[in-house]
Order: sequence, then C-alpha cells, then structure tokens
Amino acid sequence: MQRFATKRLAQNADVLAPDGSEVRILCRTGRGSMAHFTLPSGEISKAVAHRTIEEIWFIASGSGRFWRKQDTTEETLEVSAGMSLTIPTGTHFQFRNDGQEPLTAVGVTMPPWPGEDEAYFVDGPW
Repeated sequence: MQRFATKRLAQNADVLAPDGSEVRILCRTGRGSMAHFTLPSGEISKAVAHRTIEEIWFIASGSGRFWRKQDTTEETLEVSAGMSLTIPTGTHFQFRNDGQEPLTAVGVTMPPWPGEDEAYFVDGPW
C-alpha cells in the first residue's frame, strides 16, 4: 500500500529545469509527479521536447506566450492565470514571460519525471 504524501510549496527552487525555469518539486505517486514552475518577468525558456512523458500544466499566475509543435501542427497561444494546457509526449515547446510578474505553472507529469535525460533541446521560435 502506498503511503500518503503531503508537501508545501518551497520558497526556493529545488532545481532548474532543462528549459531554464525554476522548479519546486511537489508530491509524487507511482503514476505521476507534480511540480511548480516559475519563469521570471521578461525571460524566455529554452525550447525542449520530452522523450517519454506527457504533461498537463495549469497557469497559476502571470502572463506570456506558449509555443507547441507536434509533427505539422504548430501553435503559439497567449497564456494567463487560470488556463490549462497539455504537452503530449514528443511535443516541442517553449514559453515566455511577457508580463511584469513571474509566470508560474503547476505541472503534472505522467509517468513521473524520470531524470535529466528526459528533455532534449529543439529549435524554437524565440
């Protein structure tokens, strides 16, 4: 039987994501993990894709743009607090903070984040 997990959002980042955003690690189960991502005002993430995982993101604060590309389908959308979006496995993506406050998101990763080699760099629009 799996034990209960409880975790409060840390004040400081636990790690930097391969895309350059600050990551605060949240709870994890055998089927998924959760993290809080922060991109400071005026910053642009590096464009990446994931080898084996898929993610669902919820934009918690801030505003900016989010680019996604999968095969021949490509879009750039404006994001702001209250929006959610998916990042299917293999999707190229990049995001930028165009606002005055940090752009923050809570992401659920399925299966759980496997480690450093999961993300790889791709060409992005910015």
